[in-house]
Amino acid sequence: MKKKFIVGFLLVSCMTLSITGCGKEVSLKNGEKEVATYKKGEITSDELYKKLKDKYGVSVFIDLLDKDLFEKAYKTDDEETSYIDGQVSQMKSQYNNDEKQFLTAIQQYLGVKNEKELREMLSLEYKRDKAIKDAVKDGITDDEIQNYYETTVVGDITVKHILIAPETTEDMSADEKEKAEEKALEEAKEIIKKLKDGKKFESLAKKYSDDDATKEEGGQLEPFNQDSGMDENFLKASIGLEVGKYTEEPVKSTYGYHVILKEKQEEKPKLKKVKDSIVETLAEKKLNENASVRYEALMDARKKKGLEIKDSSLKKDYEEYMQQLIDNAVAN
Repeated sequence: MKKKFIVGFLLVSCMTLSITGCGKEVSLKNGEKEVATYKKGEITSDELYKKLKDKYGVSVFIDLLDKDLFEKAYKTDDEETSYIDGQVSQMKSQYNNDEKQFLTAIQQYLGVKNEKELREMLSLEYKRDKAIKDAVKDGITDDEIQNYYETTVVGDITVKHILIAPETTEDMSADEKEKAEEKALEEAKEIIKKLKDGKKFESLAKKYSDDDATKEEGGQLEPFNQDSGMDENFLKASIGLEVGKYTEEPVKSTYGYHVILKEKQEEKPKLKKVKDSIVETLAEKKLNENASVRYEALMDARKKKGLEIKDSSLKKDYEEYMQQLIDNAVAN
């Protein structure tokens, strides 16, 4: 059965705007209800509803809607609780864990009354993010998956490396940092010359590498792949190398300059085994490359839940509000 979603603006206003007297309702002859009276008249619930709807309608509607939709679809789990705990802890640390300062800040900047409301807000955003991600994933086609599989997926790679890290400090000038970079690059080139002269890779790694975690093992790294969090330049160079060959030019990464020796390349896994991982990667890529995708996906997620806005003016406001978010994302 399709659920009728009735937006109770007056009820929400009682909570968010602290309007008193909502527990007592006085009906007028025309069916409206008095909210307040004064010597020469009254303010009716219909008048208040229209004003609140015009001013707060879209934002209140969206929060009520998403809370109703996504709290049912995504039950709170340990991962969400851990995320919220971390966010709250981080916010509190910004105010030296001073509870009073923390409460003042979240009331002023986030519009929540207390930590409980903050956690509810974070929970809603967390669930929205999950709904957005799922909507983007649902939109990924088989052709996109197949293309990524054919052009990008490779089997696990095993390499050894020698890292030469520039000796830089935060208080160095730009010129000093540049000279340190140049020195590290030259040292890496010298190592490649030594390899060409017949020196053993493992011996050079033990003697020269700045990677303390691998140098004693001759620069040996654990097998890795695209989803291993490896530096992009390092990963690209490793994929491009032939087994048994080393890089003839130093590879620059965020850590410094590497000389890489490729030892092994596993066969590409079957598509069925990596399909879910590909979909996850493509969804992340779409969200990172185009900020407007987030809002388009959110609208799509609501539609898939059967959203129909019966109120024509609210529907217009909703569409304009979402389009504004999309336009702003594109502009930025």
